[in-house]
Amino acid sequence: MNTEEKSLNTYSTAALAYLGDGVIEMLVREHLVKSGLSSSAKLNKKALDFVRAPMQAEAMKNILDLLTEEETDVFHRGRNIGHTNTPKSATVAEYRSATGMEALFGYLYLAERHERISELFALAYNIK
Repeated sequence: MNTEEKSLNTYSTAALAYLGDGVIEMLVREHLVKSGLSSSAKLNKKALDFVRAPMQAEAMKNILDLLTEEETDVFHRGRNIGHTNTPKSATVAEYRSATGMEALFGYLYLAERHERISELFALAYNIK
């Protein structure tokens, strides 16, 4: 483990997921604006297709086999956070997977791996 990885691993997994939630939200907003949507109501409604836990869990399935060992470890750490409040719209498994995805994106953001973030986001949501 190099120095960068060691320092990144000092952040709590919950903090990584918190940051990753914002990273994913920004990517979704950028994608939707670039797609031509302009009404805030339409943008907000369409964003739910990306950011709800069941959708993130499904997106995670698309990239799980493409992750490096390091990325998989971060995903598992996030997935295994003790969850006490699962939303009614998601199963426990979906919520855990979504949290793992958020932790992964937060980790990659702190590692300044922006190209990898863009690549995984596009693959996760089948964006051309």
